[in-house]
Amino acid sequence: MTTRRRTQTEGSDASDHFVSINERPVDDISLEFFYQPHTITLLLCCISGLVYIAFTRDDSLDWHNNVYTGMIGVTIFFMIISILAFPNGPFTRPHPALWRCVFGLSVMYLLLLQFLVHQDYNTIRGMIVWIDPKMENYTVNSEKEYGVNCDITKEALWGALDWFAFGHYWGWGMKALVIRHYGFLWSISIMWELTEMAFGHLLPNFYECWWDNLVLDVLICNGMGIFTGMQVCKFLEMREFKWESIKNIHGTKGKFRRALLQWTPQSWTHERWLDPQSSYMRFIGVTQLMLMWQVVELNTFFIKHIFPMPAEHPICVFRILLTGTMGAPAVRQYYTYITDPQCKRVGTQCWVFIMITFSELVLVAKFGLDLFSHTQISKICIWLSLVVCVSIAGVYASLKVYKWRHKKHHQDDLPSESLSNDEVMAKFLASDDDEVMINSKFVASGEDSPSVRSHRSSLSSVDSPSSTRKRNVKLPA
Repeated sequence: MTTRRRTQTEGSDASDHFVSINERPVDDISLEFFYQPHTITLLLCCISGLVYIAFTRDDSLDWHNNVYTGMIGVTIFFMIISILAFPNGPFTRPHPALWRCVFGLSVMYLLLLQFLVHQDYNTIRGMIVWIDPKMENYTVNSEKEYGVNCDITKEALWGALDWFAFGHYWGWGMKALVIRHYGFLWSISIMWELTEMAFGHLLPNFYECWWDNLVLDVLICNGMGIFTGMQVCKFLEMREFKWESIKNIHGTKGKFRRALLQWTPQSWTHERWLDPQSSYMRFIGVTQLMLMWQVVELNTFFIKHIFPMPAEHPICVFRILLTGTMGAPAVRQYYTYITDPQCKRVGTQCWVFIMITFSELVLVAKFGLDLFSHTQISKICIWLSLVVCVSIAGVYASLKVYKWRHKKHHQDDLPSESLSNDEVMAKFLASDDDEVMINSKFVASGEDSPSVRSHRSSLSSVDSPSSTRKRNVKLPA
């Protein structure tokens, strides 16, 4: 009787490569209580809380308060369902529940965008005013303009150093932690400044002085942020990660320090977006990421311009924080998808993030028709051409630099057959002299000496293929 062999298909996550980025398990659990489901306890707490609020809260005072409370209740229960049902994603620190909630918030935001797409402008505007009545009389003319006085003076320089400058620095530091590639980061930074210049006739706060664009933004704020983020990446790459259970740590100070370290990465790997054997599909995939980044940034400014809100409004701040938080696992899943040939599916967080980006783009295009009617087609065409060219040139230059560094790194490992006759003879004589010196040491110290035997054993244990190749080299004729 023949036994039937069970085979795995691509759809069954054949190699755990997809599972590692979409449902990463937690390694070395020390406090089992925090990683057990507790579903029955959670169910009882939810029922008790719902009964208490339903029968003790006075719902006859204000219908606005009723709607707020209902929205908060929906959000809380959706977060609970997210913790119970959604995948961990590629990260598990400080706890998988946090990243499940991030995924849950991204799903809720995606559903909200689908709802808003089917409304009219007055309805959406009324919802914003209902949330914040102060936005009723707010206009985009109230925003700060940066391109009014371009004289290089102390007052102008000091006026440009507002909290947006720190936001540039902090934002690019976070982007460096996510992307971890100098070439891609500088390409995206330059592309964004080109985007600001191209859309300045539509968004007034995009108009900036030349020194603000080139020096303050690109070189100082963006450059320092990129450098700081990459230095942190370099530190984490060199760090040796050895995690000890909090149960084995004695003393309150040590336990508190271990609890704080729970908020740091469990491990850190060097990302290789490109390698010498990269196919053209990876080249296209990286270019798509850089272009997608421009769309995400543009959506931020167009949304707050079409639906007038200041940049520091809680809605805008919450959207930026949510986009940055859900962008980290999304980029990680996208990186694995385009670099690992065994990963046949894109991660769920990445899928939702891409869908959110295009949903926001549709929302902007639908309600910004009057704004886009003033578009200067020539500038947009030039912008599209420059953005595509800069992204392709950035990726191509990064690939060439990586190939050059890879070739330079492996020059010392070339086989002896590729060397000249003089180099082969010199290597052979050098290896022969080393053997004579070692044998003379053996004779001087005695053949049966324990130190001699240990030294010989150490030599044999570290004998590498390269040294063997030197002693067995084929001499020139």
